[in-house]
Amino acid sequence: MPSIIEFTPPLINGVSASKVFLPNDVSAVTIFDYLCQHFPHIQVNEWQQRFTDELIYSAQGEKLKLNSVYTPNTHIYYYRFLAHEIHVPFKHQILFENDDLLVVDKPHFLTMSPTGQYVQETLLVRLKKQTGYDDLTPIHRLDRETAGVVLFCKKVSSRNAYQQLFAERKVQKTYHAIAEYRSEIHFPLTLELHLEKGHPFYTMQINPEKKSNTETIISIIEHNENYAKYQLQPKTGKQHQLRVHLNFLGIPILNDAFYPKVKHKADDDFSQPLQLLAKQIQFIDPFTNQEMNFSSLQEISL
Repeated sequence: MPSIIEFTPPLINGVSASKVFLPNDVSAVTIFDYLCQHFPHIQVNEWQQRFTDELIYSAQGEKLKLNSVYTPNTHIYYYRFLAHEIHVPFKHQILFENDDLLVVDKPHFLTMSPTGQYVQETLLVRLKKQTGYDDLTPIHRLDRETAGVVLFCKKVSSRNAYQQLFAERKVQKTYHAIAEYRSEIHFPLTLELHLEKGHPFYTMQINPEKKSNTETIISIIEHNENYAKYQLQPKTGKQHQLRVHLNFLGIPILNDAFYPKVKHKADDDFSQPLQLLAKQIQFIDPFTNQEMNFSSLQEISL
């Protein structure tokens, strides 16, 4: 009996295909019907356009049409593109590459991976277009607003080993930040707080009644009368941890649009980057057993 060769969807303009399973317990005549039901937040005309642009594939690699019949217990692939996307006018830089790793210096304002209003204008898609590496995946993440060193894995087979380093806290990260200088706060200090989802949902808040789940060592590199350059060494990796920790001390990071209060900025306003930089990352490589140490070429200054 001949073996069935699994279709591998190609990289199209730096974008990898998303895979969707077609379950048995739905009432849909066509695949188009099902996609409109399954993704109600995506407009019908957008799905129509994706079929027209031949961006929907069957599990066997056939380009599907608007009238392609729904077949349960199979899967399909689709590609996501946005008709209008705000260009982010800042460049990334590749700092290091070997068989497994890609180490990148990320600029401010560039989202890591496709989400919401960004697809092409994301670091992952830019890198895939530049390198052609279909399986490239971020091992950890930086906020859109944060610049600096970030690691990507080139192979599916080695991804778990690198992610495990972060899970086991075997990666040392050093950040730099600019914030107000207050002489009454004595540094260095270690801050331990419990962070949880806040309101609005994309922010974080402190719960003083729960056991701490975040830890950051904070020290001063230099200061003038008004501002200081801080060194931040997080021992945990919660969302917005450093931003919330400095805000807790009454010294929110300069140009922070979320803390202490959310300030809504235009998506194309690149005038005030958050003064937070992922400056350095260190770890023992799980495959070569060598110490790896990478530093951003960017600087933030008083």
